Amino acid sequence: MKFTVLNIPHQPKEQYMESSTLNKNLQTTDIIWNLQDLYQSPNDPQIETDLNWCSGEAIALREEWSGKIATISPADLALLVARLEALDCRFTKLGTYSFLNFTTQMDNSTAGALDQRVHEQYSRSSAEIVFFELEWTHLSSKRIDQLLTAPEIAFYRHYLEALNKNRPHMLSEKEEQLLQEKEITGRSSWTTLFEKVFAHLKFGETRRSEEEVLTELYSEHRETRMHAALEMTEGLQSQLHILTHIFNTLAAEKMVTDRIRRYDGWLSSMNIANELEESTVDALVDAVTNRYDIVEKYYNIKREILGLEELYDYDRYAPLPHLPTGTTSWQECKEIVLSSFAEFSPKMAEIAGEFFAKGWIHAPIQDTKRGGAFAHPCVPEVHPYVLVNYTGNIRDISTVAHELGHGVHQVLAAGQGHFNSDTPLPLAETASVFAELLVFKAQLKLLSSPEEKKALICQKLESIFATVFRQTAMNRFEDSMHRGRREKGELSDEELSQFWIDSQQAMFGDSVQLTSNYRIWWSYIPHFLATPGYVYSYAFGELLVLALYGIYQTEGEAFVAKYLELLSAGGSSSPYDLLKPFGFDLNDPAFWQKGLGVIEEMVESL
Repeated sequence: MKFTVLNIPHQPKEQYMESSTLNKNLQTTDIIWNLQDLYQSPNDPQIETDLNWCSGEAIALREEWSGKIATISPADLALLVARLEALDCRFTKLGTYSFLNFTTQMDNSTAGALDQRVHEQYSRSSAEIVFFELEWTHLSSKRIDQLLTAPEIAFYRHYLEALNKNRPHMLSEKEEQLLQEKEITGRSSWTTLFEKVFAHLKFGETRRSEEEVLTELYSEHRETRMHAALEMTEGLQSQLHILTHIFNTLAAEKMVTDRIRRYDGWLSSMNIANELEESTVDALVDAVTNRYDIVEKYYNIKREILGLEELYDYDRYAPLPHLPTGTTSWQECKEIVLSSFAEFSPKMAEIAGEFFAKGWIHAPIQDTKRGGAFAHPCVPEVHPYVLVNYTGNIRDISTVAHELGHGVHQVLAAGQGHFNSDTPLPLAETASVFAELLVFKAQLKLLSSPEEKKALICQKLESIFATVFRQTAMNRFEDSMHRGRREKGELSDEELSQFWIDSQQAMFGDSVQLTSNYRIWWSYIPHFLATPGYVYSYAFGELLVLALYGIYQTEGEAFVAKYLELLSAGGSSSPYDLLKPFGFDLNDPAFWQKGLGVIEEMVESL
């Protein structure tokens, strides 16, 4: 079931006015998604019907096919996989509705209960059908090859090939069933607790939200930034015992699961899910960490531009002179995004336009709404949904473009069917980052002042740094955390803080002084908990996009067709095969250096 939510790095709010006034001024009050394309309401009887059907179908599949995969014919295998796909598709529809319904009203216990109920039913049904993956991966290589070469299996060939990569990590049927049954009290429950902690946590004397406080790091006034950093730290410190326990618990949960499933390392399961060789990920991480000097050089330039003797962690997002600071209405944002998409591909703009026109976006600021932004995939017959917290600043326009890049990708990939449309995370991030780049180029053209253009380029560079270098530094923090939890046992908040400060300081070098307050800022980042190992996908996507855009500048219209074909392929093949038309070698360090070279040129231009 596609419960995975694609998040972008935290995008804080810039305005502090009362949310309803802000929404009214930006014209987002009525930009609410229409979940009736899934179900009419939480009380829709079809929800109960679908839950019952899923439960019955899972039991029927087990009764009909358990113990028979070794002798199954290609035709029957195709029919069985189609039924498994239909079951997962129905669960995904249920899970999408329950999650989206809950995510804008996280204080609603009834909505939360429905979401939990769907998760529990999915866990029970998954235990019923675990026999298939277990029996499939226990077939001999010769038998699997025979089945995969049969014409009846052609549509599901890649799905079954990818499934077979789990062969060394499968357990007995009873063990797999037990793990599935216990999942409802595992990672998802702990991440929900994490989200609830932050949904209720207020910062400072005025009891503001996390996003409101983080926004002040973008203030032009240094004292404001310092105060915001202090309030953020104090708020995190008040919950640090809980957050440390959550981090330790989920690191231990992963340690136990990895050991039981015989994974070589903490990142192995993510690499398998992403269909990437470990050598590819190592080449990416090594390439980025070896060019931390780009980050150091940029922030030394920024320090000089701002006229500061030292640049501290709370100065990282200080606005540069001449950066456009006005707010952009929702209608204006829509026009900027769609026009930039249309200049690249009318088809891309047409699909994105449907999100605006048909109620597929949730945009206003609400007290009980989840922060950040995401694009949530659904099922082939129902479109994806996008959530943003739109405050009208220039970064929010990029956020909208980012999530619509995901959305367009998911719509195009729907033609591959439910299983084959599920794209590995690195390629999923490619679509969103490419969309951001298109909007940046369009925004740059709208500016006539050289000073404003320079300031916008600096902001784009900082966005790229957040995607490439910061996410890779976070990967290094994760690496230290998971290795430390396995080698030392329970980690103290001080040990986690040291891992954090070491990985961050390595990125900044001598350009940014990290204060003692910043030491515990690992504790508010949800990626570490919900999808361990996910963050390198951002760096992968950004550097791949810079390489792809270089080809676009050379090939023009011919590239557009190849790019849309890439998106339309979804997850129907491996990233290596999908990128072959572009001539990329993901294991070659020189490939990653191409994108890093573009970043370095942007810094040099300053």
